[in-house]
Amino acid sequence: MLFKNVSIAGLAHIDAPHVITSSYLEDQLKPVMEKLKLKPNLIQALTGIKERRFWDEGVEPSDVASMAAVKALENANIDKSKIGILISTSVCKDYIEPSVACIVHGNLKLDPTCINFDLGNACIAFINAMEVVGGMIDSGQIDYGLIVDGEGSRYAVETTIKKLLADDVTEEVFRENFATLTLGSGAAAMVLTRSDLAPDGHKIVGSVSLAASEHNKLCLGQKDGMKTNASKLLVSGIELAARTYQKAKDELDWNEKQIDHLVVHQVSASHTSKLCESLNLDKDKIFINFPNFGNIGPAAVPITLSKSNEAEKLQKGDRIALMGIGSGLNCSMMEVIW
Repeated sequence: MLFKNVSIAGLAHIDAPHVITSSYLEDQLKPVMEKLKLKPNLIQALTGIKERRFWDEGVEPSDVASMAAVKALENANIDKSKIGILISTSVCKDYIEPSVACIVHGNLKLDPTCINFDLGNACIAFINAMEVVGGMIDSGQIDYGLIVDGEGSRYAVETTIKKLLADDVTEEVFRENFATLTLGSGAAAMVLTRSDLAPDGHKIVGSVSLAASEHNKLCLGQKDGMKTNASKLLVSGIELAARTYQKAKDELDWNEKQIDHLVVHQVSASHTSKLCESLNLDKDKIFINFPNFGNIGPAAVPITLSKSNEAEKLQKGDRIALMGIGSGLNCSMMEVIW
């Protein structure tokens, strides 16, 4: 998918306020870890994640997505009445229905003509939403689009800890629920528009995607937790990423030396290292934030991009690769010129 006249006009993120360390979670899990003879500092040792964040109790995905949207609109310096479509990509939901997008639409008091819906595709949904909005902009259907994502891990992590403290928990059950303990919280939003309307914007060049849906049972997420086959998920995900990266080289003219920054969906230290090793990527080009924020799902890529910009890592004209792998498995990669 190649884009002719699409740019990022506004970008924002919000960090959840409560820092929850891995050691704090292990203190709560101490009875079951001792029973199963698991070594202390297990979470950080296996993942490199020393802390993640929670929102206040009762805060909904739509609340934080709305907050991020306001910041992104301010960053874009446009009036909300210009937004032609709003898409939420949050894995976390306030309800099964209405959509998170509908609630955010109401919170922001957007124009009744503004289309709104949720788009779900695990951890690559935000990139997919950029593709959808970009296609609508290029086709002339809209001038401005808004994408939001609000993720909250408090309920899933706390519920999983209670589950793992049950008397009948085995090492296998602990292992398949372990990934939930890596989840973090955060929110992000992005405004896309026609490039000619945003001379200081950041042009979206194009994207590629591949599926390996034969692996659709390796990671199963529910509101109260996530069950994974971590070893197979890692191997299969990296294999898919390698094929997608080759597709990006072929169709987007990517060369690792020509890409200035790698904004990847960050899961853990081992995942990041294996990705770099398999794709021959320069790890120094990755803005690392998983040690302090954990796995923030589809919000991870826009949050990392926003944090990179906030840290003044990005310079005008830099070629940036957005790279994500989502449960299913699906993989998407996109190029942005800053």
